[in-house]
Amino acid sequence: MSQPTTSRRTLGLTVAAAACGLLLAGAAQAQQAPLKVGFMLPATGTFAALGDFIEKGFKLHVQEQGGKLGGREIQYFKVDDESDPSKATDNVNKLIKRDQVDVIVGTVHSGVALAMARAARESNTLLIVPNAGADAITGAQCAKNIFRSSFSNWQPGYAAGVVAAGKGYKRAMTITWNYAAGQETVKGFTEAFEKGGGKVAKELTLPFPNVEFQALLTEIAAQKPDVVFAFFAGGGAVKFVKDYDAAGLKKTVPLVASGFLTDGTLEAQGASAQGILSTLHYADNIDTPRNNAFRKSFALTYKANADVYAVQGYDAAQMLAAGLNAVKGDFSKRDAMLEAMNKAVIDSPRGKFSLSPQRNPVQDIFLREAKGTNNELRGVAVKALADPGRGCRG
Repeated sequence: MSQPTTSRRTLGLTVAAAACGLLLAGAAQAQQAPLKVGFMLPATGTFAALGDFIEKGFKLHVQEQGGKLGGREIQYFKVDDESDPSKATDNVNKLIKRDQVDVIVGTVHSGVALAMARAARESNTLLIVPNAGADAITGAQCAKNIFRSSFSNWQPGYAAGVVAAGKGYKRAMTITWNYAAGQETVKGFTEAFEKGGGKVAKELTLPFPNVEFQALLTEIAAQKPDVVFAFFAGGGAVKFVKDYDAAGLKKTVPLVASGFLTDGTLEAQGASAQGILSTLHYADNIDTPRNNAFRKSFALTYKANADVYAVQGYDAAQMLAAGLNAVKGDFSKRDAMLEAMNKAVIDSPRGKFSLSPQRNPVQDIFLREAKGTNNELRGVAVKALADPGRGCRG
């Protein structure tokens, strides 16, 4: 009688062990499930090339880590943001509700990004903004789950104002699209320029993405300011620079710009862009081992030269990796992960940067000059510039 009892006991232990093994294996598999990253970037329209390089930069860092961040495989989902704020909530909800992504990376257009930030706050979805500089994202609409790997609109505008005032210009005009990015960048310029003793005589605007500049250029020619500050990007920046030159203004009224005017656009702008001074948190020829290695890796991978958009995408992945590494890939440890992201020092191609309490980069803003197809470094316009984060209570 004892033998069958022992056999049954042994069989029971074997079955229990096997069941336990299956449970452990299942738990391990669940733990290693791919992390869902949703890209909401422009795939069409004037900002399409910018969105493409942000995505390429992000994926390059993941590729350099063996295809994983914090030990987790990455699964990508994509939605074209259409650069249309009126469609932004519906588009971002495709990622949040339909695809149930863990992280959203986007976008370029500030108006679209503001709607994305609202949706991220309401759903508590982690959002990393790899471009859009809308001040409110890390200002009045800040939240602990919203980070930025790029800049606030205020930062390059403020630095340009410092440069213009430092050159002794007293009377300025500004020109931009009439939308959040343009308005806030101009505010930054005006704040620094007038603090430095200058005066902005007139702010010129046109609707986004209108590129009919002629009437405004005629007004600049008639007013004859000491300097013009401009903010445009993408295809609009190409046409503005060419039209400014064609109107004869390049020879008579110096142009100082937010760096997006000439970033990723110099080849298309050609001779018209040469000599333009701009301020931004990146320059093509930052001669450091980190930047040189990044540019070589990007060129080998994509057969293209990296720009600021690629850097911002790359650093968005670095920020996410900092959080995931701290919790060994366990995305359920959200508080610890977000705290690690906020405290991280990012070893960026632009130079190392930390994050402000509002989760916006505290970074050097460089003075660059357009030369050939590069925005060449001419110095640091403002060292370790932190956005004031006005209105942030998160």
